[in-house]
Amino acid sequence: MQTSKFKVGLTGGIGSGKTQVANLLAGWGASVIDTDLIAHSLTAPAGQAIDPIRQAFGADVIEPSGALNRARMRELVFTDPARRAELEAILHPLIAQAVRQEAELAQGLYLVFVVPLLVESGRWRQQIDRLCVVDCDQDTQIQRVQARNGIELATIRNILAAQATREQRLAVADDVIDNSKAVSMAALEKQVLVLHQGWCNLAQLASNRAS
Repeated sequence: MQTSKFKVGLTGGIGSGKTQVANLLAGWGASVIDTDLIAHSLTAPAGQAIDPIRQAFGADVIEPSGALNRARMRELVFTDPARRAELEAILHPLIAQAVRQEAELAQGLYLVFVVPLLVESGRWRQQIDRLCVVDCDQDTQIQRVQARNGIELATIRNILAAQATREQRLAVADDVIDNSKAVSMAALEKQVLVLHQGWCNLAQLASNRAS
């Protein structure tokens, strides 16, 4: 990714609260590029990924509206690693292209890439300056996902099994945000603000060196 801007990779398991953190950072002037939102756009009606997905997986994974049937796709790919790899082979190049385009146009204080599978991909570490993990325990993840999406417990466990473990993420993190159940919104905001201010300072140093 050819940009001189300071880059933060934001990751965490499903239900950890990445979007909540990203929204705070965006409100304080960071440019947030969310790969999940890009994926949703690609799989919306008439999205770039819809025809390749239909060809690879069949019409039953496409809703009458023309959007991806996410529940059906989750059933397929989180029980069959080969099918998951097939979907990723369609989506990941399109996501990468969109990320590059957004990064080139970004005007914020620094860049934040929200990437659920940042650690798992193996491709991101050399492209970012800081790796930040939003962390919480697995029981909290499950409760949040059930409350938010109504996904069955077995499906959530399959998704968790396909992601890096909590320990694996923490082992490679430069920065960690505690978003466990006991952490209030005010306490979360305070943690994120401290990191934001530090990243702004690092971004300014990087900008000074580049000039």
